[in-house]
Amino acid sequence: MTSHSPAPGTSPVQGLHHLTVMASDPQRNVDFYTQVLGQRLVKVTVNFDDPGTYHFYYGDQTGQPGTIMTHFPWPGARRGVRGNGEVVALAYSVPAASHAYWHDRLAGHSLTATASTRFGQPVLTFEDPDGTWIELAFDDGVPVQPWPASPVPADHELRGFHSVTTWVRDTDAVRQLLVGQLGFTEVGTEADPQGPRTRFRGSGDGVGLFVDVVERPGQPRGTFGAGSVHHVALRTRDDAEQEAYMASLSEAGYRPTPVQDRQYFHSIYFREPNGVLFEIATDAPGFPDDEPVGELGRHLKLPAWFEPQRAQIEAHVPRIVNREYGVTIGNRDLNSQPAQPEPGADGVQVLTAGRPLADARVAMVLLHGRGGTAADILSLEREFNLSAFTYLAPQADGNTWYPQSFLAPLAQNQPHLDRALATVDAVMGELAAQGIPASRVVLGGFSQGACLALEYASRTPGLGGVVAFSGGLITLDRTADLSGTPVFMGVDPRDGHIPLSRFEETVANLRARGADVDARVIPGLGHTINADELNAARALMNRVASTLE
Repeated sequence: MTSHSPAPGTSPVQGLHHLTVMASDPQRNVDFYTQVLGQRLVKVTVNFDDPGTYHFYYGDQTGQPGTIMTHFPWPGARRGVRGNGEVVALAYSVPAASHAYWHDRLAGHSLTATASTRFGQPVLTFEDPDGTWIELAFDDGVPVQPWPASPVPADHELRGFHSVTTWVRDTDAVRQLLVGQLGFTEVGTEADPQGPRTRFRGSGDGVGLFVDVVERPGQPRGTFGAGSVHHVALRTRDDAEQEAYMASLSEAGYRPTPVQDRQYFHSIYFREPNGVLFEIATDAPGFPDDEPVGELGRHLKLPAWFEPQRAQIEAHVPRIVNREYGVTIGNRDLNSQPAQPEPGADGVQVLTAGRPLADARVAMVLLHGRGGTAADILSLEREFNLSAFTYLAPQADGNTWYPQSFLAPLAQNQPHLDRALATVDAVMGELAAQGIPASRVVLGGFSQGACLALEYASRTPGLGGVVAFSGGLITLDRTADLSGTPVFMGVDPRDGHIPLSRFEETVANLRARGADVDARVIPGLGHTINADELNAARALMNRVASTLE
């Protein structure tokens, strides 16, 4: 049985802080959470990693931790698909006597709710407009600060979070994190239609105490999109405790990020082995930190570092109405946007993910390896976790860009190599037509795709950056100036497909032409991609995205 050994400077985690979800239509999102569920829109700000995207926060009167549902709305985003490695449902606590009220209220809004019993409590499950599972757990939980303007009568108002449900391949990996590292208590296990459901309880005595984990071995991972949960945040009391957790999680191999200033709380992020993205967030300073409680949600609030860009940001974010005040925020009229063609000109089959193309300003083009697929390489979008980017992955005929090794005489790979380069060029041309020039595109690939990415960049100066996971240049005779182009390259010194000598020749060639190359020889890597490489690629991508600010 997993036991908790408290790390120095920490106390057991209290429970849930907030949940962050991707949405599509911003006005529809606001209306559903405020007018149907009766939550207050306590803050309208932007995604601090992508200031062209709203970040909405809904909760009780002041937005206390444990009541906050947050959304990044990407207009036109494709709907996600639920699967392993993610949170799939959020349950609110509701007074037990309100079951009939909520059943009728949901039906009155044409929402179909499914009734069930979970750990002895009645539960209603339904979908929000983007397909996120929302649940009502009737348990007479702890009251929160009521919102006087809520359309839901005070006796029936939601009382903050009850629990989240995650789908995973292996429950024990989550148990090691929640119990072993964070001090949750295991409550028990019961049958669920998807597999065994195990409940874990935080140490607090307020709202948002439970994390449910449903084990589904052999089932597919989720596909991120509208309606998908981006991450679940857990509570920590202050900055010092958060720093202590960052140290202990690092020592345990979870690789948490450095502390991120989210203006209303401070955050660190990390994934457990199934892929669920967790955050540990501080309670302070809270949402009334930059506007009075009576004004919460009335204005677009920006951190100090974005204030100089306020005019541009307000022009870019869609126009919404906060019905509590009858105020309009943002200036872009989504209804006036012209239809944008999907990339795929010249017969190129391209899969996409991330930010909708018509709404993006930076892009990553991903090239799969021999025998791989566009869908395989596109799954890296979840790992990069950078919402400013649109991701595009062209598919090679027969899953191969060219027939022979990249070290074979050039003629043996023709005309296939030229066709592969033309495929990349067609995708780049479509991006340029959408207003995303090469300087705002990162070209990445794995194995054969990495070789193709390096070769394209070598022949086509001006790219925003290149990421080559286990690759090398196909030709070494190009001389075009690559000054300032950031390049990341990683390889195992014993990689049977990419000789170390060719990797080193590639690095020398690119550096001699002015490229800014981060080259890493990684013993034990094998012919794969590891977490350190993903972090390096993410840093390069952030560097390209920062040129927009």
